[in-house]
Amino acid sequence: MTEFVTEHEAIIRMAFFAGIFLVLALVELIVPRRALTTSKKTRWFGNIGIVFIDSLVLRLVAPAGAVGISVWIQSQGWGIFHVTEWPFWLEVLLTVMALDFIVYMQHVMFHAVPILWRLHMVHHTDLDFDLTTGVRFHPMEILISLGIKAGAILILGAPPLAVILFEILLNGTSMFNHGNMVIPLGIDRALRLLVVTPDMHRVHHSVFPFETNSNFGFSLPWWDRLCGTYRPQPRNGHEQMTIGLNPFRDASRLTLPWLLMLPFVGKIGTYAIGRRGMKRDD
Repeated sequence: MTEFVTEHEAIIRMAFFAGIFLVLALVELIVPRRALTTSKKTRWFGNIGIVFIDSLVLRLVAPAGAVGISVWIQSQGWGIFHVTEWPFWLEVLLTVMALDFIVYMQHVMFHAVPILWRLHMVHHTDLDFDLTTGVRFHPMEILISLGIKAGAILILGAPPLAVILFEILLNGTSMFNHGNMVIPLGIDRALRLLVVTPDMHRVHHSVFPFETNSNFGFSLPWWDRLCGTYRPQPRNGHEQMTIGLNPFRDASRLTLPWLLMLPFVGKIGTYAIGRRGMKRDD
């Protein structure tokens, strides 16, 4: 089973990505949470276009990806799981949880270090919030993220199957928690005990820095609660809150070429943690 999944990893991941994307896009059309404020066609061209560029860059720089790295590490017998005798299912579970926590910490780091925030601004400059926002990341951020995951996989000796499951989970939940869809409040309260919901993560895309620097989780919601970065609701409510970053409000400039150049020409403002980014009066 593991060998089959590893051999067909790219097809399996693409199938899950496409399936989740189509289902969420349909739900957004039927029960939207907020009215969009900018051209959906223009936004989707930029957001989906950057996904293709990210994929191309990854294939050129690291064609094996995180799963290939895991396969190689397994062949070398490196990592914690190679000196323990834990059940395979437990290794898979611990890998998924550990990688999710590392992605949480990575996310905080990209908000705390100004030079990294420059890259991450591309994600936050989206003036609307829907499933395509969840795949809007600068190629350099994607490469740095791969390097961090590779280090974690090396230390753990993570099984390839666990890495594949994590990558599918991360991509799927990133699109889900950026979804522009109505989830009844009672269901949302229950769901956010197990997974990051759109209402929980939308706070993170608020124009206010003290809200932008909260709710960093992608898949599991526990890390924000444990680390003190959880904020249950936005100050102005979900329908009235403003999405994006204060220095970047001109939708006509938020095109694909400009998004690729933004880290090098954009102003970071006061959003990076430590630059007044946690003060409630920002």
